[in-house]
Amino acid sequence: MKYFLIFILVIIGYGAFSQEKDSLVILISDMQIQIECTQGLNDMYNFKFRKAESQFLWLRNKYTWHPLPYFLLGLNEWWKIMPDIRDESHDEKFLAYMDTVITISEELFKKPEHKIEAAFFLSAAYGFKGRLYSEEERKEWRKATVAGKEALNYLEVSKGRDDLSPELLFGDALYNYFSHWIPENYFLLKPVMLLFPPGDKELGLKQLREVSFNAFYTRTEAMVWLMRILLNYENDTAGAFYLGEYLYKTYPDNPYFHRYYARLLYSSGRYTQTLEESRIILNRIDSAQIGYEATSGRYAAFYAGHISQMRGDNTSAKKFFEKAIFFSESIEATDTGYYLYSLIKMGEIFEKEGKNKKAKEYYKKAKKMADRSHPANKAAKEHLKEL
Repeated sequence: MKYFLIFILVIIGYGAFSQEKDSLVILISDMQIQIECTQGLNDMYNFKFRKAESQFLWLRNKYTWHPLPYFLLGLNEWWKIMPDIRDESHDEKFLAYMDTVITISEELFKKPEHKIEAAFFLSAAYGFKGRLYSEEERKEWRKATVAGKEALNYLEVSKGRDDLSPELLFGDALYNYFSHWIPENYFLLKPVMLLFPPGDKELGLKQLREVSFNAFYTRTEAMVWLMRILLNYENDTAGAFYLGEYLYKTYPDNPYFHRYYARLLYSSGRYTQTLEESRIILNRIDSAQIGYEATSGRYAAFYAGHISQMRGDNTSAKKFFEKAIFFSESIEATDTGYYLYSLIKMGEIFEKEGKNKKAKEYYKKAKKMADRSHPANKAAKEHLKEL
């Protein structure tokens, strides 16, 4: 509970807040402060967390009364979580910072001249908390629902005020898109979504693009969401690739951007580049570069294995598929396509080599581990039937 010290700083900050000039209403749109934050944000997204934290702590000492530095410190912890959402070691500090943002912003919210900006930080802090709780690996649905409801309440306050700052458009954009996407893809949640105001999916995409080009603090976050939406839900690989390439080239030491870039190269059929980037990812894991871990490893190893197999280099392919299997099992990601198809691909290689007994072992394992409705289950059965 060492992070309760953060709250002591908050209390001290209230005294400083009372001495601030009320004319400074929208701190997030202040150009000088943006200049002061630039290096810290660049360091954070490039996984130079200590450097970023040093910048944000300096900002906190200067603006103790405001939620912005605490939000950035929380975001710094969030990106430590992003490569492997199963890792809970950063949760306490991340949640403490977001709770601090909420505590300070609730005080700001009481002042009419700060109400809109405070609402932005309240919706953002609750939104990030809800996102953590709702991740597939966490499944803390009750906490996610409570946080989401609070985020929406404050989002309504700042809605339509992006004339004050493009940052205010970020939450509105996500709500507009996903309020339509959720009932379209999760029929059981359709009655729940009827309780919320209607959104506009196309407007949401337009707003995300606007935030991606015009915002400062939420610009990169908006790009990440837009990239994922275009690739996974809008069947726009080209649009996603443009964003993914920009993010990786801008922040080359960010493992999340790196593996997404490799995925986009693979999806686009750029196999030579995919193989090159996959090897780099695997080398960075071997050298224990910060943020590079098993999740990135199973992506990269599968891509490298499949490309090697297609090129007839079965010796290399087996080594890569073995890595993909190892990485998947090490984090218990044995229900994923990367794991299941690595098993099937290994079976195919052994079958081609005339080692049918070994091939059967991999096919049987794939069949056992795959859900009956998974395509890998059907593929494994067909291979076994042919043998």
